[in-house]
Amino acid sequence: MKKTLFLFSFIAIFLSINSCNAQVVNEPKAPTQPEFVQYGIPYNKVPDRRDVTLYQVNIRTFSDNGNLKGVTARLDSIKALGTNVIYLMPIYPVGAIKSVNSPYCIRDYSMVNPEFGNLEDLRTLVEIAHLKNMAVILDWVANHTSYDNVWVKDKSWYMQDANGNIISPPNMGWNDVAQLDFSNQYMRLEMIKTMKSWVLKANVDGFRCDYSDGPPFDFWKQTIDTLRNISTHKLLMMSEGSRSDNYKAGFDYNFGFSFFGNLKRIFKDNRTVKSIDNLNISDYNGATDGQQIIRYITNHDVNGSDGTPLELFDGQKGSMAAFVVVAYMKSIPMIYNGQEVGTPYRLTFPFTTTKIKWGINPEITAEYKKVIAFRNYSEAIRRGELTSYSSDDVCAFVKQQGNEKVVVLVNLRNTSIDYSINTALVNTSWTDAINGGNVKLSEQITLKPYDYLILKN
Repeated sequence: MKKTLFLFSFIAIFLSINSCNAQVVNEPKAPTQPEFVQYGIPYNKVPDRRDVTLYQVNIRTFSDNGNLKGVTARLDSIKALGTNVIYLMPIYPVGAIKSVNSPYCIRDYSMVNPEFGNLEDLRTLVEIAHLKNMAVILDWVANHTSYDNVWVKDKSWYMQDANGNIISPPNMGWNDVAQLDFSNQYMRLEMIKTMKSWVLKANVDGFRCDYSDGPPFDFWKQTIDTLRNISTHKLLMMSEGSRSDNYKAGFDYNFGFSFFGNLKRIFKDNRTVKSIDNLNISDYNGATDGQQIIRYITNHDVNGSDGTPLELFDGQKGSMAAFVVVAYMKSIPMIYNGQEVGTPYRLTFPFTTTKIKWGINPEITAEYKKVIAFRNYSEAIRRGELTSYSSDDVCAFVKQQGNEKVVVLVNLRNTSIDYSINTALVNTSWTDAINGGNVKLSEQITLKPYDYLILKN
């Protein structure tokens, strides 16, 4: 009897093991990333998230050759502007099926697009940027892939219609891309593993995550927790989204869609400047421990669809006044390549025909450098407590950090404005932080069209 029981037990265990093995064999499989070891030396000077000035590079438009080497060749110019973090638009191969040649239609997350060069070109760019004390982050498109992505071999990684056909993101109009299914844990793990591989094999310093409001909160929490466990790297994580739970997921930054739209209305529709005060509250809903909003006066999307900063913000003076608010009030400023030379034409999708003409407006570049230089100098501007004194026409505020105090007055109208100084500031003396000289504030000041005055104690 004991022998019989032993035999039955052995058979049951044998069948159970084979059953488990069969189950594993039959589970869906898709290409996986190999394990990567650390390449080179991790960068140990990634700035505090409150101290970043971000520079967006559209590789196709940036140089005549439209490749990574063209970006590397101009790193000195990016550095001279005063920026300390470079964000590269997607570097990955672009899909061909249903394609409109968008850099955001990714065929293989693990490769460098041959159009831009190869892994060694990326490593060289990152290494030289680090030597110049600039961090580099990559654009990451988590929500969807091209229809010929290497992952499509396993349809279970994608959302499908009733007939089993892979579908595009619902109600978005992005018909060139295929919607990933975030209920599939294998897909999630592979994406996280691939993101981690870029940190290790190219030494990058984080990611700008495209359409981050698409994937669910728990995916981003899982992803960011995993990436931040790479103990050798300090990473910056930027959400191109506006959900307040993006902060809770662990992103350093949310994206200033609302601010940009509001700023356009201030210039075009004469909307009250005081409306910015409301955004300074709502944009930071859920933010803790120095988490920030990214604000801008142009980027790769709105530059082509809405217009250049010169078009939207009434020329050189108006656009510079708008940028001062972006850089100084309550955000991390982002500069889109070509903005700093006052590029007078749009860089239109898919960014393959028009190039930036560097050096066309050196006086604009010089002004950007002065504005950014003071931001880099002033801890009050970057980290200080904000007190707003804005009127309907003038963006006015004080930033204070410890004993340092800065007063900022920006006329956002194309007409002279008589601005009444708050009683707390009347008869106080300051130094003009941009142009030099002493300034004493009386009860009223006249600001010429699009004038700005930056005062430090």
